[in-house]
Amino acid sequence: MRAVDLIEKKRDGGELSAEEIRWLIQEFVAGRVPDYQMAAFLMAVYFRGLSVEETVAMTQAMVESGERIDLSAVPGIKVDKHSTGGVGDTVTLVLVPLMAAAGLVMAKLSGRALGHSGGTIDKFEAIPGVRTELSLGEIVNQAKRVGAVIADHTTEIVPADRLIYELRDVTATVPSLPLIASSVLSKKLAGGADMIVLDVKCGDGAFMQTFPEAKKLAELLVRVGNKLGKKFAALITAMDQPLGRMVGNALEVRQAISVLRGEGPDDLRAVTLALGAELLYMAGEAPSPEAGQKKLEHLLESGAAFGKFRELVAAQGGDVRAVDDPEKLPRSERVVEVRAQARGFVLKISAKKIGQVAGLLGAGREVKGQKVDPAAGVELLVKVGAEVEEGQPLARLHLGRRACVAEAMELARAAFIIGPERPKPSPLILDRIV
Repeated sequence: MRAVDLIEKKRDGGELSAEEIRWLIQEFVAGRVPDYQMAAFLMAVYFRGLSVEETVAMTQAMVESGERIDLSAVPGIKVDKHSTGGVGDTVTLVLVPLMAAAGLVMAKLSGRALGHSGGTIDKFEAIPGVRTELSLGEIVNQAKRVGAVIADHTTEIVPADRLIYELRDVTATVPSLPLIASSVLSKKLAGGADMIVLDVKCGDGAFMQTFPEAKKLAELLVRVGNKLGKKFAALITAMDQPLGRMVGNALEVRQAISVLRGEGPDDLRAVTLALGAELLYMAGEAPSPEAGQKKLEHLLESGAAFGKFRELVAAQGGDVRAVDDPEKLPRSERVVEVRAQARGFVLKISAKKIGQVAGLLGAGREVKGQKVDPAAGVELLVKVGAEVEEGQPLARLHLGRRACVAEAMELARAAFIIGPERPKPSPLILDRIV
């Protein structure tokens, strides 16, 4: 085979065989297909798309490009979760110990901050001492002992995805549904879980900003995932305002601890419970998602989930004293308030803008490899629907060491839209795809 022939075939709208796709991915990872040819292929896919069968083949080829986590020796049902990315999305830090407390095993591979979206690994590492760079053997052993793992992606797992994503990022081919699907699913399939729930975010702060886009992606992910022999389901959840009230690494850890103690913001708790209940139902551990949610609520209220979080942190070298007393987590020495410029009701809080503000304060990255400031971030004092007076504080900005304060303040003010009438409540869970 020749790469140029496959590029031409896809450019002209042809359908590639599984063998052709496997050859292309293998040769690219081996360095025998150069970047410029793979970039041309990705652009052809962007314009021509991939069939479901091609997407299945590409996902499988990407999985086969590296190592897989083998959890077969770990007793119990292995589950996983993936979010398409949002702002204030602290779900993983709550869901992983919650699932373990429910008797399931969750070895979660997560990433770092990307654009205006926060990264679970950056958040978890805000706990002093926590180590997230684990070997495959360490991941399996901890899954056996604790039932819960939160680890950084290793270079051995799905190297094709890392290499292809780097090209997509600089060739304007990121917004391709089959490429998104193969990227997401290859990492989940290599993670060793039996069943996976997908949290497809929809709205201002999400990658998929409209409901039809989000539903199309969710349906493709579930369809392709199920064809590859695993059990998948997806929830489409709202991301028009930040989830919860904290955006930033140590701030979100505080918020996760609050939820694990049976408290915390209602919206973060609700989304976490919905995703967890879906996993219990898929695993046959609950007769319905509703029954699963009641079981999980009890694990939060009883302290069992919080106890499992302490165990998880300790297993990965973290200082459990910072879990017991969140005041020991990193804190910003400088905090400034953003105040309402008019009286009325909060109609909108742009999740994307708030995520960008957190980045300007130091919670995100401006360039690859840059360290985040664990103390930096945004604390929301109101949510959509709240009535506010002129001059009332809307948010607190926790300034990092490299904070761009003036720019962050201006953008934060622009994130809040205030109007004369209270908006109607909107649902958090927009759809369920099975």
